[in-house]
Amino acid sequence: MDWVNLPAIALALGALLLVVSFVYFVPVGLWITALFSGVRVGLGTLVGMRLRKVNPQEIIRPLISATKAGLQLDIGQMEAHYLAGGNVGRVVTALISADRANIDLSWRRATAIDLAGRDVLEAVRVSVNPKVIQTPRISAVAKDGIQLIAVARVTVRANIDRLVGGAGEETIIARVGEGTVSAIGSADTHKFVLENPDIISRRVLERGLDAGTAYEILSIDIADVDIGRNIGAELRTDQAEADKRIAQAAAEQRRAMAVAAEQEMRARLVEAEAQIPLAISEALRAGNLGAMDYYRLRNLEADTRMRESLAREEQP
Repeated sequence: MDWVNLPAIALALGALLLVVSFVYFVPVGLWITALFSGVRVGLGTLVGMRLRKVNPQEIIRPLISATKAGLQLDIGQMEAHYLAGGNVGRVVTALISADRANIDLSWRRATAIDLAGRDVLEAVRVSVNPKVIQTPRISAVAKDGIQLIAVARVTVRANIDRLVGGAGEETIIARVGEGTVSAIGSADTHKFVLENPDIISRRVLERGLDAGTAYEILSIDIADVDIGRNIGAELRTDQAEADKRIAQAAAEQRRAMAVAAEQEMRARLVEAEAQIPLAISEALRAGNLGAMDYYRLRNLEADTRMRESLAREEQP
């Protein structure tokens, strides 16, 4: 290697590094594209974006799209939204879509929706083209005890004014489920609901379920109604079984009390019988009972025991 060429090589590398740095900090190609698209932006502004760690592509290209669509946006506000963590491209696309659909959507509201974590472009699309939310299978019981299982389809449109702070789809589904259960539960018979499924839709809509949500309910349609179990009969059966068990427990308690009373009476009888020999001996000593009377009593007892034994043997 020729040591004489080292300064020239270092100079060339320095020049190359300078060119690369210039191209990075001064996006000339993007500036030319903006210039020919009718967007007036200075090179100093682009360099300032680089210094503020803002990708100029994320600002200038959405600005070009907005300008071509006839929207006047402030590049400073766009940069501020980018620095706040927002998606500038999605916000600009949403503004263009809203403008084409004659939806009143300002830059301030669109950026607020985006920073709130909602998809502002999807919100505009749902405002133009309402979407359908299908509820899960909802079980309810009519007054006659028959279970009905219903599935509803809710057509909603995004409410731009309530997207920030408004409840989402889960709240809509929960409220529709609650209203469906209430409507079926207030019906006298399940047949009436099967014949008039629209009664569910009417009663649910009357409750104003979209209050405080990010959507406006356009319609509620009952897609399917199936018959489930006879809950009333099952409840009555369970109640009868419970009553039977209670009655059996009460009868068992009375039987136990009767057995206890019988045993107590037997104990008293045995106690009384134990007093008989003492009374006989006392009568013999006092002369109130003679010897012949005593033997006749013993013969009578023996005869009685024999009769009882014969009676037991004759029983089948």
